[in-house]
Amino acid sequence: MRRAGRAWLLAGGGLGLCAGFVALLLVGTYAAAAGFLGGAGSARTGTVALAKGAVPAMYQGLVQRWGNLCPALNPALLAAQLYQESGWSPRAVSPVGAQGIAQFMPGTWASHGVDGDGDGDKDVWDPADAIPSAASYDCALAGYVKDVPGDPVSNMLAAYNAGAYRVIQYKGVPPYEETRNYVRIIRSLERSFARPVGRVQPSQQAAGAIHYAQGKLGTPYLWGGTGTAAQNGRFDCSGLTQAAYLSVGIELPRVANDQYNAGPHPSREELLPGDLVFFSDDLTNSRAIRHVGIYVGGGYMIDAPRTGAVIRFDRIDTPDYFGATRVTKDGAAALPTDLPGTPA
Repeated sequence: MRRAGRAWLLAGGGLGLCAGFVALLLVGTYAAAAGFLGGAGSARTGTVALAKGAVPAMYQGLVQRWGNLCPALNPALLAAQLYQESGWSPRAVSPVGAQGIAQFMPGTWASHGVDGDGDGDKDVWDPADAIPSAASYDCALAGYVKDVPGDPVSNMLAAYNAGAYRVIQYKGVPPYEETRNYVRIIRSLERSFARPVGRVQPSQQAAGAIHYAQGKLGTPYLWGGTGTAAQNGRFDCSGLTQAAYLSVGIELPRVANDQYNAGPHPSREELLPGDLVFFSDDLTNSRAIRHVGIYVGGGYMIDAPRTGAVIRFDRIDTPDYFGATRVTKDGAAALPTDLPGTPA
């Protein structure tokens, strides 16, 4: 993804100096991180707030409002479902005929669609109807399985995938691989859409990803580059971050705005080496992200900035700084790879 040009951190013999600079940052930051590794719980209480910009601004109010429709639902969970179903595309159509941002089949829409905006019609293509309908359907399913043992949220999601009857029959999430994967994926994505409460756990793979990126310093930028031999080992911004995390066994999506959902989102004050840092001209919408780098500490990242530049160190504190993601293996694995298309 293309990024506006930035000034070199250091010139001439700066690469050697920067390597030592990064080593010092890593030692200091990880020493601080060790103090809370495993110490902060992940459980959330009270109202769940959405992570900054994770939901496109045009839908954020709808998701926040309707995501609180019943106790088994929350805004981050609803956002995770919508993203998994359509990638926020209101005109999406699946190969089997599911329609709109919430991917309702026509028969399900006929029985569960609601007039969310009160304009007198129920339009599956209108997010103002489809998002409230998705929340209403979730809550109806939660009601059907409310007496089933186990976690009520997981049971609700299983009912969404396999039907309430199967959840009741098996007294919990059915033993179907597809259903169990669906529950796991949505619960993992939920964490990437929720604003964290307390500290975010440090990444176990961050040091390896930084080591990989550091080894690419000075490599010329290539738009669309993923480091292949045919590309002479060159990268663009998201190609570099993808390759860095693949080197430690985590497969990220190809483009920067999809990489944003690969884990929870630490605040600027909580950044640690290895976090992905993102930049955008629209600070309200993660789908508008256009650049990504790997944070190394001290306010700097390693990134592949633009055509004509090389992989280098850049400051992150600029007006277009959007936010950060602490990549997790589960978070990356939960990201959709087969979103439905939009009809021509």
